[in-house]
Amino acid sequence: MAAARAPRSPRTRTAEVSRRLAEEYPEALCELDHSTPFELLAATILSAQTTDVRVNMVTPALFARYPDAASLAVADLGELEQIVRSTGFYQSKARNLIAMAQALVDRFGGEVPTSLDDLVTLAGVGRKTANVVRSVAFGLPGLPVDTHVGRLSRKLALTTQDDPVKVESDLCAHLPPAEWGSFSLRLILHGRRVCDAKKPMCGSCMLEDICPSSQLPRRSRRGSVG
Repeated sequence: MAAARAPRSPRTRTAEVSRRLAEEYPEALCELDHSTPFELLAATILSAQTTDVRVNMVTPALFARYPDAASLAVADLGELEQIVRSTGFYQSKARNLIAMAQALVDRFGGEVPTSLDDLVTLAGVGRKTANVVRSVAFGLPGLPVDTHVGRLSRKLALTTQDDPVKVESDLCAHLPPAEWGSFSLRLILHGRRVCDAKKPMCGSCMLEDICPSSQLPRRSRRGSVG
């Protein structure tokens, strides 16, 4: 029997990728350790230009010293810089953390807002961070586009865009809002565990047969679903 055709349009391809990722990674996990929206917000700010593993090494001491916005808002800058130093760009990150906490206290009663428009007004918070907080901490629609999401979305022909905001717009148009956050988290997990930027493990990838960027010889590729 001839192999079924691979999904052709970005919309049907995204839906199929989402279905397979959900089977492979039934738990869509955020790998930043946190127990509150405030902790996730601070951890995500720290995660810029470093790894979640590194951030998770720093945040226990950070949250023990500054467990909420009120305490972080009055933090000593030098002390905070030393706590977050190993995450890189520690001076700007420390300033952003304090400014973020001060804004939470001054404008939001010390609580993390849920609105995207409000979140992006906080120091150190762009759309990616805001969407992480919305989708992970609050269970609201949000599709964070980090380097893994952008890279895999282009490799899988889900989008042709390079700009993260345009990638987000394309992917959101292809999926129900309830799937946005989990889809992003699963793409990130897949990018870390299987589709490495330098050495993709195409032979172990459950998306290989519908991936236009597969490095396996065409004759060895599996039949795909429509």
